[in-house]
Amino acid sequence: MGADKALLTEKDLHDYQQFCVDFVEDKPQCALFLDCGLGKTVIALTAISHLLYDSFEVSRVLIIAPLRVARDTWIAELDKWEHLKGLRMERVIGAEKDRVAALSRKAELYIINRENVEWLVKHYTGRRLPFDMLVIDELSSFKNSKAKRFIALKRVLAQFTRVVGLTGTPAPNGLEDLWPQVFLLDKGQRLGRTMRSYIDMFFTTPNSWLPYKHELKPGAEEQIYERIGDICVSMKASDHIKMPERIDNIVELKLSPREEKLYRQMERDMLLPYADGDILALNAATLAGKLLQLANGACYDEFHNVRVIHDRKLDALEDLIEAANGKPVLVMYSYQHDLARIQERFGKYSLEYPEGVRELKTAADMEDWNAGRIAVAVTQPASTGHGLNLQRGGSTIVWFGLNWSLELYEQANARLWRQGQNDTVVIHHLVVKGTMDEQVMQALHDKAADQNALLAAVKARIQEVV
Repeated sequence: MGADKALLTEKDLHDYQQFCVDFVEDKPQCALFLDCGLGKTVIALTAISHLLYDSFEVSRVLIIAPLRVARDTWIAELDKWEHLKGLRMERVIGAEKDRVAALSRKAELYIINRENVEWLVKHYTGRRLPFDMLVIDELSSFKNSKAKRFIALKRVLAQFTRVVGLTGTPAPNGLEDLWPQVFLLDKGQRLGRTMRSYIDMFFTTPNSWLPYKHELKPGAEEQIYERIGDICVSMKASDHIKMPERIDNIVELKLSPREEKLYRQMERDMLLPYADGDILALNAATLAGKLLQLANGACYDEFHNVRVIHDRKLDALEDLIEAANGKPVLVMYSYQHDLARIQERFGKYSLEYPEGVRELKTAADMEDWNAGRIAVAVTQPASTGHGLNLQRGGSTIVWFGLNWSLELYEQANARLWRQGQNDTVVIHHLVVKGTMDEQVMQALHDKAADQNALLAAVKARIQEVV
């Protein structure tokens, strides 16, 4: 009984959360573009509870989510709230026999990781799916219309009377990403029934030799926003919750003449010859990756051996760690050789050497970070994506290596810069001048500008309706 008293009640929902609950109930197909930290999970669960037990509009709900989120986040949210106690959830994850067993058990909610969507559809071949509502957590992971998970889900869309999409980054690479996501909501009513028709309607292809490169037609952006505005609502965390201050800092680094010569040679020739194995790029995409590696200071050769070119970023990271003066630092790396070199410079964590750099991999690692027991943590952005709260452990991020994904970039930053963070968050970006680093930073800025325009266009005016 004592534990129950600590549970939150529906009255504890913020006004903006209640607005979103009502929106989901009012719209059989809709999307919530919500920043990290705004409580999209409890919003969705509250709306589901109402639809199950108040209006009796649905009976069984399928939730698709990233694996870690499917395993931990949704079930944890059920345990926090008094009004959600009656909801039973089965996790359709793990080995096939475990998934089949979970599907056979009685519950209102069934949650599956997105990698198993194709399996689920095949499992019910020749039968109707036993669900009437679909919730897609991280809707943007269905942005590729050619992916197997999208194709599989598309085949059974008609079996759901309600569909809800949740994401913070609806257009991580530009507005082309929107069509598959909106199609899963409305089956093509607003943006066309095919990706091709969407592209033809709103984009041009200025270069015939780059058929995948599109530009928006004049006025197309506004038309897209107008078409989806009735079923999409967006909110920025800074508009509705007290967010800590965020400082973005560019740490510019300069290569020596010798190091720059090697970089330019690779850029020009797509080759750095070595006696026992060359650094080689076979195409432009591979070259971009190799140049990012070189900017970080090392690169794999053709036999996957590591060739160290410079230590500029390691030196800069050492300065930042020293300047932190014992304050925890979270380092984002890109490649395994980045991790190895960081661990070599600063020492690898072990029970015998707890002061060393510690990689965040396990639940115990996360717990120790949040408890303030780790001075320098390292992780890949993809590992800190969904469902992780790390804000209690520190407030300083260092991007040792950058990547092209706006989605990963924003989600990784949101692990520390979110509700519950008590300190100013400082995000350092180690950028080597004249290298691919600068292009990635510009691309992330441009993509963010596109996405912010989208979010602003469909932004909910909460003050007007609550």
